[in-house]
Amino acid sequence: MRKLLAYPLTVIYFIVFGITLLFFHPIQWFCFKVFGYQAHKISVDALQFSLMRCLNVLGTRFTWNNPHDIPKNKPLLIVSNHQSMYDISPIMWYMRKHHVKFVAKKELGKGIPSVSFNLRHGGSVLIDRKNPRQALPAMMTFADYLESTNRAGVIFPEGTRSKDGTPKPFKTKGLDLLISKTPSAWIVPVTVNNSWKMLRYGKFPMGIGNHIKFTVHKPLEIATFTDKRALVSRVEHTIIDAIY
Repeated sequence: MRKLLAYPLTVIYFIVFGITLLFFHPIQWFCFKVFGYQAHKISVDALQFSLMRCLNVLGTRFTWNNPHDIPKNKPLLIVSNHQSMYDISPIMWYMRKHHVKFVAKKELGKGIPSVSFNLRHGGSVLIDRKNPRQALPAMMTFADYLESTNRAGVIFPEGTRSKDGTPKPFKTKGLDLLISKTPSAWIVPVTVNNSWKMLRYGKFPMGIGNHIKFTVHKPLEIATFTDKRALVSRVEHTIIDAIY
C-alpha cells in the first residue's frame, strides 16, 4: 500500500520540483548579473528552502540537530556521509549563515536549471573525478577561496552516495588537500541518516514518509591538531559511528 501511494505522490513531487527549478533559474540569473553575490546568495537560500518544501509532498520531514556554536568568522570544512542528493538542500539551508559551497562532479555543472547555474557561479568547485590534472588545481583554488572568504565548503569523502545507508570507506585525498590548504579552518562533521530511503524503490517511485535526520558533531579546529591523519580518522569515525 505504501509503495502504491508513492506513485501519484512522486508524480506530483516531480511536477512541483521541476516548476521550482525553472522558477528560480531566471531569478538567480537576474540577482547574480544585476546585484551580485549577496543577492544571488539570497535567491539560492530561498531555492533550498523551497526544494525542502517540495519534499514535504512525499511526507518527508527534516530534523537538524546542532547543539554547537560554530564559528562564523572562520573558514569551515563540512564533512559528511552521503546517502542521496536530498542531503544537499538541508545542509545548504540550515548552514546558510556560513555561505555553503560544494565540491561537485563536473557533470552537474550543466543541464540542470538553477542547480547548474549556482554551482558555476556561486563559489562551488566542479571537478572531473577521472582527471587529476584538472581536479587537483581546482581543489587548491577552492581551498584558497574558502580560506580568503571565511566560507564553508562541503565535501563527501565517500566519493559517491551510499544506496542503503551503509557507509563507504572515506577517500581522503581531497579532504587531506583541503585541510593542508585551509590552516585556519574548522572541520564540522555531519552525519546524515535516512536520506537513502528517498530512493529505496529506485528513482520511481520515490520513498514516502521518511524522516531525514542530520547530526552536527563538535567542530574541530585544524590548527590544534599536529597529526592530520589522526584528525581525518577522528572525523571519519565520528560521522560513521552516528549512522544507524
